[in-house]
Amino acid sequence: MSLPRPLRLLLLVALLTLAMLLALTYALTWRPPPQEEAAVSCNGQVAPLQPGQALKVMTWNVQYLAGKRHVFWYDLPGGDGPDERPSSEDLALTLDEVVRVLRDEQPDVVLLQELHDNAKASDYQDQLGLLQARLGDLYPCSTQAFYWKAGFVPHPRILGSVGMKLGTLSRFQIARAERLQLPMPESDLLRRQFQLKRALLVSYLPIRGGDELVAINTHFDAFAQGTDTMQRQVEMTDALLQQLQNDDKTWVLGGDLNLLPPGQFQRLPEAQRSWYAPDSELQAMARRYPMIPSLQQASGEDQASWYTHYPNDPAASGPDRTLDYLLYSPRLTPLASLVRQRDTLSISDHLPVIGRFFLPNQE
Repeated sequence: MSLPRPLRLLLLVALLTLAMLLALTYALTWRPPPQEEAAVSCNGQVAPLQPGQALKVMTWNVQYLAGKRHVFWYDLPGGDGPDERPSSEDLALTLDEVVRVLRDEQPDVVLLQELHDNAKASDYQDQLGLLQARLGDLYPCSTQAFYWKAGFVPHPRILGSVGMKLGTLSRFQIARAERLQLPMPESDLLRRQFQLKRALLVSYLPIRGGDELVAINTHFDAFAQGTDTMQRQVEMTDALLQQLQNDDKTWVLGGDLNLLPPGQFQRLPEAQRSWYAPDSELQAMARRYPMIPSLQQASGEDQASWYTHYPNDPAASGPDRTLDYLLYSPRLTPLASLVRQRDTLSISDHLPVIGRFFLPNQE
């Protein structure tokens, strides 16, 4: 039995509309491969690392230069924050402050998370490019990897383009880099196109004599509670670190892992606990590799000095948890470490973690 002509036309229009929506979604969104080369930029002849030299590494989630004067829509459970974007003034002031801290600390390798590129919420800035323009004399080498990119996101609090990167700056030569896709939360096919696609940005820095330092930059998922996403991201990262260990490589990993150390979950206000698991997925990796801060530091009497996250939630009066870490190879000799809290509380909702090491001498 055939459908009446008006119904056939209506069905055809519906199918054509659906096809156009699918084609538009495909054109506006981004589907990175599991592994791909990441572009490296080095200005001029850049010296390699030297065996046995001191090495200073910083990891910092700079919250897309948004500053601390807003409560953004995603900052409160339920997505009820009032603000959708920082002002242009906020972006300029925060850029100045990030540059000030980096010039003051002068780390050799900087692992930055939440750098925007062509996002409506931050005036379509290329924030890594802005930092390179201000810091090119200190950091001649850099590499980057997107972990969120779309020409338009139809979320009512976004309604525009998004672009978010990992960025690694180096005072020493970066020979090559690659982007490794982390596991994503389970989702339907349409939603998956607009999701963040978190990654590991792996940079290879030559050390004179044939060795190399592998510097890994990452930002784990923040909205995956109730799923096994965090565990799968930890397992993939741990597998990479174990492979580097087996190959006798020198490495350092830094980033916003969005994982609490043991003991901090119980200290959080009830409303803030929903972001995390009571038994942190961090523990297995933290017991396998040296870490800054260590589990003892982040869970001990002086743990407040190792807090790295200052929520934008108005209920928070200061840093109240540890989410950012440096993990490192036993081939590195640790010298000193800290979370720079004294003058960074108004820059981002995360604080920079800094570690100083000696590279191994040639054998």
